[in-house]
Amino acid sequence: MHRDEATVSDLAPREHRLSVPRSARCFARGGEAAAEAWVVLHGYGQLASRFLRGFESIASRTRLVVAPEGLSRFYLDAGAGKVGASWMTKEDRAYEIEDYLAYLAQVRTALIPPVPLTILGFSQGVATAARWAVATAPAPARLICWGGLMPEEIPAGRLSPIRLTYVVGEQEEWAPPAAVEAQAAGYRQAGVSVEVQRFDGGHEIRADVLGRLV
Repeated sequence: MHRDEATVSDLAPREHRLSVPRSARCFARGGEAAAEAWVVLHGYGQLASRFLRGFESIASRTRLVVAPEGLSRFYLDAGAGKVGASWMTKEDRAYEIEDYLAYLAQVRTALIPPVPLTILGFSQGVATAARWAVATAPAPARLICWGGLMPEEIPAGRLSPIRLTYVVGEQEEWAPPAAVEAQAAGYRQAGVSVEVQRFDGGHEIRADVLGRLV
């Protein structure tokens, strides 16, 4: 019996980890004479090129808007058709977070000039944006959480140098206004500069609402 158990143990899979080079893509608008920069992070199942279209109204010669794409692409419809991207899943979560933080650090070095930086996350991109905002240096001027909530592991103290803005539609389902207001109130009580922008809509990027943020 002992011999059989040892044999099974010997055959158990062993996990190995490798760091491998890979390519990633970003799309940008404006910024030929950038006085400020925005990095906008898409939601689950979106592609950066399509997501960036929603920011045409604010891109200009003096405002650079950069949309990096999540590192994990997949077919949206049962293995065929349209493709989307994701920032992470629950599987191997800690390492995926490390990977995308390292990737976004490269994005900043390669594409973002030394001007005031706004980081915006939409939906799933909110968690990615928040983790990067507190990890990157120098700290961004502003973090915008649109249609999503901050990850619970980020303490208020790490947000002290950042102006935090939530954007939420009155018909938002993924991060309902009541949940957003409650989280914002908690950060506000902890001394973080917080505002909440609400609009009559749902889980969507809207040009008229963006106009309030610039």
